[in-house]
Amino acid sequence: ASLVQIVHNYASLSRKAREFPSQLDDLSPTLLKKDYKDLELMNTTNDVVQRLLSLEMATRVIAILTAKIRNYQEHLQVHRKDKTHKRYMLMAIDRRKKLLKYLRRTRYNVFENVCTQLGIQYTFPPEYYRKVTQRWAAKKAFCIRVFQEVKKLRAAEQQKQKVAAAEKGQPVSKKASDGTAV
Repeated sequence: ASLVQIVHNYASLSRKAREFPSQLDDLSPTLLKKDYKDLELMNTTNDVVQRLLSLEMATRVIAILTAKIRNYQEHLQVHRKDKTHKRYMLMAIDRRKKLLKYLRRTRYNVFENVCTQLGIQYTFPPEYYRKVTQRWAAKKAFCIRVFQEVKKLRAAEQQKQKVAAAEKGQPVSKKASDGTAV
């Protein structure tokens, strides 16, 4: 008996993924926006100003990432078990979130314009990440319910004070501690 094992090439060779051409591939990243292209002043300005007016800024990158994310979402609807593209999508979402955060901090009006044009709803990240347990969710719901009840009682009490003050002709005093939701 021979100890030599027969090798069956069951595993297929990995093929390099073909890259599809993008609509923006023919534009160079340093190409100036159309409005600033023909100005003579642009030839004499420094590199920082030219870069600010070029296509390689955050708004362009956010638009490209949004298109990629939407393509990944569409792909994952068909191929649910494709974990690689899910990972790529999550990485693109994180990168877009980082750029949006920067844009919001530096130029808020541009940030608002980008969000409306691309249909992005910006949500703030949570203050801390934790796993939601059933006990914590029940406790949170109870606290919110208690807060709503207290709010109703205070509103009724303030209404009574307003009626009493209107009868006497005195101004109503407001309390500073109205309370906040837990």
